[in-house]
Amino acid sequence: MRRTYVSRFGITAILALVIGLLLSAAPAQADTPLLAVSSDKATAPPGSSVTLTLALTNPHDTPVQFVYQSIQPTYGTTQNTGLKYAFSSCGGNVSACDTGATSGVVHHTVPVAAGATTTVTLTYEIAADSACGSGARIDFYTYIYDEYAAGTATDSGILDVPGNEVTCS
Repeated sequence: MRRTYVSRFGITAILALVIGLLLSAAPAQADTPLLAVSSDKATAPPGSSVTLTLALTNPHDTPVQFVYQSIQPTYGTTQNTGLKYAFSSCGGNVSACDTGATSGVVHHTVPVAAGATTTVTLTYEIAADSACGSGARIDFYTYIYDEYAAGTATDSGILDVPGNEVTCS
């Protein structure tokens, strides 16, 4: 049986559609973590300071327009009543900062362009009369919330923050 012009055109159109769909598939985004956190010290004696660095990378294809981030002590840290510390300052790309006694809140400067990174720092002081030695650890977690896509989409999550062991000097 002879193929007609219409059937040849139909097969060509379907083939072109399939190829077009395959080529137009969105490229996979790199697995960039939303937040990278580091501490300048793994151990610190009473009377010293520790700085946490919080680097937020926008993994979206639109700017992030709002970022709220809180830093809280872990349950284990709150249960060790001999630990004495207080957040004292923040810096970096921060538009607002609240350094409460044992926790902190930061608002990263926005907008954060697609793929860009913004960094803030939080410093806490370990009191000279703080508990130290075996089991004396100051650990935190962070809650982060951000809005992007003109406020129509959001991300949020809870992440661990590296703490430090309070060593006796």
